[in-house]
Amino acid sequence: MLRLPRPKTDLRTLITLLAVASIVITLANSLYAAWRVQREQLITNTLEANRVYAAKLAASTGQFFQQAQSQLAWSATELSDRFDDEALLQKEVERLRQQTNSFNSVVVVDAAGWVRAISPESLTLKGMQLHTDSAREALARRTALIGQPSLSAANNLIVFVSRPVWSATGSYLGYIGGTIYLKRKSILHELLLSQFYRDGTQLYVLNRDNRVLYHQNGQLVGKKIAPLLQQDAIAYASSGYQEVTDERGVPMLAGYAHVPDSDWTILVLKQTSVTLAPLSSLLFQVIQHSLPLALMTLAAAWLLARLIAMPLWQLARKAGQMDEQDAAVEISRIRSWYFEASQIKRALLSGIGLMQTKIGQLKSEAQTDPLTQLLNRRGLQAVLDYLATTRQPFAVLALDIDHFKQVNDTWGHGAGDRVIQQVAQQLKSYARQTDVACRSGGEEFLMILPGADHDTAMKMAERLRQATQRQAIDPVGEVTLSIGVSCWLSDREVIASCFRRADEALYRAKRGGRNCVIAAAAQSENETPLCES
Repeated sequence: MLRLPRPKTDLRTLITLLAVASIVITLANSLYAAWRVQREQLITNTLEANRVYAAKLAASTGQFFQQAQSQLAWSATELSDRFDDEALLQKEVERLRQQTNSFNSVVVVDAAGWVRAISPESLTLKGMQLHTDSAREALARRTALIGQPSLSAANNLIVFVSRPVWSATGSYLGYIGGTIYLKRKSILHELLLSQFYRDGTQLYVLNRDNRVLYHQNGQLVGKKIAPLLQQDAIAYASSGYQEVTDERGVPMLAGYAHVPDSDWTILVLKQTSVTLAPLSSLLFQVIQHSLPLALMTLAAAWLLARLIAMPLWQLARKAGQMDEQDAAVEISRIRSWYFEASQIKRALLSGIGLMQTKIGQLKSEAQTDPLTQLLNRRGLQAVLDYLATTRQPFAVLALDIDHFKQVNDTWGHGAGDRVIQQVAQQLKSYARQTDVACRSGGEEFLMILPGADHDTAMKMAERLRQATQRQAIDPVGEVTLSIGVSCWLSDREVIASCFRRADEALYRAKRGGRNCVIAAAAQSENETPLCES
């Protein structure tokens, strides 16, 4: 039986077909995922923006009412001793209305409800007895009050803010109050109107009875509306956001916040359709930007077969050069984009890393003092070589443990070692990230402070001295340090001179009674050390 040969398909064709299928599937998934994610993100961002917007307005409104109450409280205190002075009462209401700009009108009412003073006087209510709901509530409750919206004696829709006036003997004299117009120009109206409304955003200010106190459409002010929030009794006592529908059944995104002082709710609404309007154009842009990349990926598939061998060839070539300085960097740059090449690359880098770790460990041991784990002189020299190369200024602290020989003679070398370790720990804990601490020999230490000036170095030295003195070490007790400080400026001297001056300052501190900080300077002989007797 004659068998026809199977058609041979090369790897490049298979990879290309796989790439085409992947592009189509990925693009479809990306479009769907982008639509879902962007839709949720747009809704969530709008809800949160509306909540923040409402919370900001609620906070501003609350602050306004607190300020208004503070202004009335001050006036009430001023009037408590001279409530019978008609001229004073009139002067105070005029001042309060004109200077603070918080109220449309200000009134002083006695305990029987009679108007004693009013501003502006054009309201012609002086000498009249007020019978409005807000006036009766203020007389009945005799506390600081933000009344519910009501019609004033002048037939204006107002919010009445009042403060009781008490005499020095504690008798109730009446109250001083201010009105804020809701349908006419007022500072509260300007506060809410100053906000920026865009994309059909609506702002409602509602009281607990769902009466509109503010809206961009002035025709709604003063009217009761149907509850806009779900579980309104709970929602009005908190803040947050909801997806709701208005009275026409239009989906809306609502953010709300409560104003505790006035028991108002500020509600910010935006139509869901307006929020999602940019989504269609966004999907079109996704397709528009994805197609060029898809075509580029398709073209790259024809080269994929040759590129499969490229990582292995590069890794094999670098395997014979592992002892070179930049071998790890060059290997890490090789694009090992499939499993086998990635495993080989990881093994090579792991071998280089282990080798460098071992070399680094040996080098660290050679540069570290075994007792304190601080740098020794060899490690310090490496730091100084770097600073000299970069010409970076630094400060030097030369430190010596006072009476250390006496510690060894009295409590033994074990105690002496603990003292040295404790002092080294203090140096580590107080050193900045860039500072270098070194044990230069015996009970002597050095600290290098890169970039530190004279004042910084002196403060660091004094903190170390005080901290060491405060830290008692068992069984030795109190241990003190003598410290010499010098600064190296790269353009003025060699590094050795800076260390020599630090040593000289240290010896002056030792001769000056120990437990001192002395700075090396041209006028050092006249310098007063930072010492503690």
